[in-house]
Amino acid sequence: MYHKNNTAPVIHQITTLLSATGPGILMAAAAIGASHLVASTRAGAEFGWQLAWLILLVNILKYPFFAAGAHYTAATGESLLQGYQKQGRRYLMLFTGLNVIAAIASTAGVCMLTAAMLTQFIPLSIDVLALIVLLSSLALLIFGHYKLLDRLTKVIMFALTLTTLTAVALAFNHQTGLATPSTNESPWQWAYVGFLVAMMGWMPAPIEVSAWNSLWLVEKRKSQTVTAKQAIFDFNLGYVTTAILAIVFLALGALVMHGSGERFSDSGAVFASQLITLYSQVMGNETRYLIGIVAFLCIFSTTVTVIDGYSRTLDMGWRLLSHSTSPRSYLTPVMLAVSALGLLLILFFKGALLPLLEFVMILAYMTTVIFAWLNFRLMTSQNLPKQHRYGPVMVALSWLGLVYLISFALLFIYWYLTK
Repeated sequence: MYHKNNTAPVIHQITTLLSATGPGILMAAAAIGASHLVASTRAGAEFGWQLAWLILLVNILKYPFFAAGAHYTAATGESLLQGYQKQGRRYLMLFTGLNVIAAIASTAGVCMLTAAMLTQFIPLSIDVLALIVLLSSLALLIFGHYKLLDRLTKVIMFALTLTTLTAVALAFNHQTGLATPSTNESPWQWAYVGFLVAMMGWMPAPIEVSAWNSLWLVEKRKSQTVTAKQAIFDFNLGYVTTAILAIVFLALGALVMHGSGERFSDSGAVFASQLITLYSQVMGNETRYLIGIVAFLCIFSTTVTVIDGYSRTLDMGWRLLSHSTSPRSYLTPVMLAVSALGLLLILFFKGALLPLLEFVMILAYMTTVIFAWLNFRLMTSQNLPKQHRYGPVMVALSWLGLVYLISFALLFIYWYLTK
């Protein structure tokens, strides 16, 4: 008897959804960098599983602000920056001004981390390697453009996810023999406020990444049709992936390094070696170079997406503020300027990776309050058709998120002034 194949439409729907992915995966690539490899792993190494619930909570409370990029662009076809401008010129000016600071700091942070990974393969100073990383990133972006970035990122993300999940599974099944402390040091001490705020600043990423997601979605729609459903699916896929992997990286630190008495070094080169050792302890020393390559590619993809994302938002912000009608883009000059200023910041910190990353993450947290408010204001604006505005659940979650962000920002300011 002939049986009608009912799986074909389902397979077609899945294939169509996956073909529309890109902006959300790029966002995940930008997120799974310092916040995961450094902050999550360090949290697990120093405090075990104690901060797992906080990492999940941060991802939940920040969700409405990140989702604004995909929701707004899917509904209107415009970028978030155009939405800010419709709210009033001063809102776009505020976003662009803060974005300049964030672009320089974030580029410096992820570039130094990439250079630190590269020290495991090339015996050059971290400053020289940072310059090589920047020049390579710029070449990839200038000559490869969005399509190459889109394809490359998906492959790297898959490799890193597979490697990390394998390492954690092995760590669960085969304990490394490191001593388990009889008492866990509590992260809920006044001295650790700075670390907690830094960890949450880039968890899962700075909120201005929502604007990148928006611009990448606009770019994606130039080459293929992307429906609102596909855009939201793509964003949610990337966001959930970053949240899960944040816990996975914490697990790696908790299972392998916690209780060993070892702490991560401030030195970029030493930190990179310690991080790779975490993997090789459970996957075997023979995998050290493979792990190093995968970790390097992950951070390198983060550097590329960070330069591209910030530069796109700054270029678009400038064109909107200057009312430019010229089709000419200043994306390449902006990339060059951001990279050059980021390199100067790297030289200022002289290879001290963790202090630079902590500075960048804290800065990100403090500016996050404003970026979150801008996105919430936009998604509840009367200028947006009612059917596209946030509903009661997202509004309630947004208010909870704003209260959390503002509370910790005020706590950090008080801690910094009194420490």
